[in-house]
This record gives sequence, C-alpha cells and structure tokens, in this order.
Amino acid sequence: MCRVLAYIGPETPLESLLLKPANSLINQSLDPERHPELQLAGWGFGAWGEHLLRAEEPFVYRRPMAAFYDDNADRIIPSLQASTMLAHVRAAAYNSKTVLADENCHPFSFEETPWIIAQNGDLPNWQLLQRELLQHCEDRYLKQMRGTTDTEFLYVLLLSLIESDSDEDVQRAIETVLRLIAQAMRDLDLAALTKLKLALVSPNRIIGVNVGLGHEGETDPIGDWKELRESGPGTSDFALSMLLEPMYLLMGRNFQHDETSYDFEVCTEDEATAAIFASEPLTDGDDGWSHLEFGEIVFLAKDGEHVTKTVTRLDV
Repeated sequence: MCRVLAYIGPETPLESLLLKPANSLINQSLDPERHPELQLAGWGFGAWGEHLLRAEEPFVYRRPMAAFYDDNADRIIPSLQASTMLAHVRAAAYNSKTVLADENCHPFSFEETPWIIAQNGDLPNWQLLQRELLQHCEDRYLKQMRGTTDTEFLYVLLLSLIESDSDEDVQRAIETVLRLIAQAMRDLDLAALTKLKLALVSPNRIIGVNVGLGHEGETDPIGDWKELRESGPGTSDFALSMLLEPMYLLMGRNFQHDETSYDFEVCTEDEATAAIFASEPLTDGDDGWSHLEFGEIVFLAKDGEHVTKTVTRLDV
C-alpha cells in the first residue's frame, strides 16, 4: 500500500526529508522496505513554512506519476524548506480501473479546515458504503471532492464529524468514523479488511492513526504481523499483516542540513525539537525509531522549540 511521511520541527530543507535519507520517501516509491510492490500511482506533499509567501496556507504539490520519474522533484524540492510537512507516495491496483490524475494524489487539502490528510490504507467498496455514510457528511466538504479515491471521501467524513480541533475531539471523530464504517459494512453485508493508517496534519501538529477492521469487519483483529507476513503476498494472512504492522515515530533534535548527509541526534522526549511519523523508517536501520502499534493514535505538537508526544488507545 501507499507510504506516508509527516514532519514537524525547526524549518528544514525538504530534501533532508524527501531526497537525502537512505530510505527516503522518493526511494520508497521504487524500493519500499516494508511493502512488496512499487508505488507508481502518484505522489505529492503539502508544507508550511515561515519563508513561504503565503505562510498560513499549505504549499501543495501533487503529480500522478511515480515520484522517481518526476523530473520536478530534483528541481522543486531543493528550493523549499518547511516546519510542517506531509508527503505521500501512492500505490494502486495496476489495471484500467485505476485513475491516474492530480485529483487522486495525496495529500488532500480543503478550504474551511486547517487539516490536510494522507493515508496508507484501503476502504473496500467505499462507493457502495456511501449509501449509509453520506448522511453524516457535510455539503461544504462534499462539494470540494474532485477525485475518485476512498481517502478523499474519508477526509470528507472525518472533517464532517470533527467538532473542534482539540486532540480529544479529533480522536472522538476518528473513533466514530471507524464505528460508522463497521456498521455500514454490517448493514450492507460488505465486511472486508479495512486499513486506516493515516496522518492528519496542520501547522505544527501531526495526528497519526493506526487502525482498521479485520477480514470480517471486526474492530479487534488479532495476530502477530511478522508471523503473518511469512505467508507471502496475495494471501489473506499477508493482507492482515499489513493491517496489524506498526507505523514509525522518531523524536530527535539537531537535524543536519549540509549538502552531503541526513542525520539526527536521538534524544529523550523532553529534549526533542522535531518529530517524524512515517510508514517506515527513513534510515537503513530502526535505531531511534519507536512504534505506533495497531489500535493506537499519536498526537505530536510543536510548542515553541519543543515537540510533545502523546499516544493513546482508540476506543472502537
């Protein structure tokens, strides 16, 4: 499935996040460490930075082609730096039904909200599930839909249910989204494995989510993802392993910004000045990276020079 990367911290050159790391997001489109397939269906990023002329709005770039084929990547990215960023490479079924268009690339950004979204996930039969879910969607968000992806529809549904931008209300809305999807699947007899590994980002904030439903639509699927992964691609156990695997977190400081390296200093959470939330580590190894386990949500926020982290279990 898709790959996601979010960052908050000191204003940092985007190439230090998207191009330089050994397992950079651009490289993941060609050779992901945690997924057996290429990510060829598009890519994009959204970023906020003090030096952008419209600093209050995200700079959003999306293109429906493999990131490593995009000649703009090496031209645009080195010219930008950001204090908040959300980036994504898209995987999709390789058939004629897949629509490759700017409108189907992440991240998605609507008016009347500070949040942008990207996800590594899948909501099967989402067009049919709309029979039950559209009643919970607000017109002001529905009319902004431009593409044909499940993520953009989930964005509409989630924004419609968020009562405020507080961590508590966002978590409550995410829990409600999952319950509504599970109920709609039961009502329409469309139960299927559903993966919602998403990043919801606004200036100086990342909310990372690792949740979903099992093959029968259950909210508490169980299994050891590493053991399930051994069954191999194309099996139901392998699909379940992709649901249950963790997302990755990095809390650090002193990111290097020279022209030859990507590095950071691992530190205690009390000393952290930057944070990354990702589908897989940007480094060759996992040193310094922690896990966001299935069923958890993380709240990362930059307050002055410090970044805080709060992880809780979702009540679904």
